[in-house]
Amino acid sequence: MSIAQRTVAGEGELHPASNEMNETALDSAAGIAFQCDSTNLPWVVFRAAFRATHIKDIPARARAVLSALARTVDAAKPYAAIFARRELLTGRALQSMRTFYRSLDDLESAGLIDRRAQSRYVEAGLFGRAYIHLTERAATLLGLAEQLQTPSPEPEQSSVEHPSANLADGGIYKDLSPSVFQKRQPGQVPEELQRLRSLGFFDFLIFKLMREAREHGKRLSDVVEATWDHLKHAKAPINYLRSLLRSTVDFTHQIRRRMAVKAEEQVRLKRTLEVEQLARQSAGQTFVDASGQRKYVIDEDGENMVVYTLDEGVGRQAAGWKEGFATARARGQIRVATEVDLQPFGETRRFASEPEQGRERPPVTAQIREHIAGLRSLLGVRGVIRTA
Repeated sequence: MSIAQRTVAGEGELHPASNEMNETALDSAAGIAFQCDSTNLPWVVFRAAFRATHIKDIPARARAVLSALARTVDAAKPYAAIFARRELLTGRALQSMRTFYRSLDDLESAGLIDRRAQSRYVEAGLFGRAYIHLTERAATLLGLAEQLQTPSPEPEQSSVEHPSANLADGGIYKDLSPSVFQKRQPGQVPEELQRLRSLGFFDFLIFKLMREAREHGKRLSDVVEATWDHLKHAKAPINYLRSLLRSTVDFTHQIRRRMAVKAEEQVRLKRTLEVEQLARQSAGQTFVDASGQRKYVIDEDGENMVVYTLDEGVGRQAAGWKEGFATARARGQIRVATEVDLQPFGETRRFASEPEQGRERPPVTAQIREHIAGLRSLLGVRGVIRTA
């Protein structure tokens, strides 16, 4: 038996043998060098992927792609569209993009998949996506058609927090699979906001600004309506509009006040038209008040009114009479005159300067001329006195 001391590393040129390395370090290096996916597939999906790799009548590249499709499709809806991008499928099939397209051609020739035409949105002028569908033959070979015949004990639920257990990785691309819980934007911008397009606003930006306005307790249509004259002349209308949304100004109150002023103006114009129409309808007619003490005569044009009082018997020109006349007619304070109503007035003059009917103007005497000349000299008025 050898009793020599065990060699120590670093003494002379002696080193420990390579087979004496720590076994723990070897296990750690192996764990780093070899890694795998930790995804646990449901039995239905695992069986479908296994069967896809053992179909003998198609090439190996087509089997790999079919296995990737089996992992991606919803087992509860095997005939539905497969919402997955090409990068995901090529990564699962371990193929390049060119090989992936050749594999799809092989699967379509074998009648295992259906590649439908690319959808198109005519109104928007955009093209949609082209989805892949498994055929009935493929669903039967993969064992997915059996799941359709077995009734589910619980109703199917679609939720973001609890994805379907029949999917390999849950919801893959939720934006490609719209459902009832996903908020969708309306297809048409509100009419009162379509003028923002002329300022460089896109529809999606308008929808986003509508949401921001709602978060600040405002309505985007009210803000645009209240500040449109300034907004259309702004150098950066988007930034200016967003600053308005963050402000504390009550644009809804401003819009209501403008609407109230506009409504009052419309009522005033409507009232003016009604008054003018009533004046034209009353042209050439004579009216008296309820007491019979005053007579109102409207000329043929409906523009002038002469008012006669029973005590004076002299006509006086009315100014701004249409509004009051319409109000009095509406209240029943003025009515159309009859012959009986006109008898107490007798022969009246239109103006005080007119001579009474049946009387001649008295002649101008020398005394009257002197008196008028004195008045003119006091007033500084020069003129010639005409006698009748």
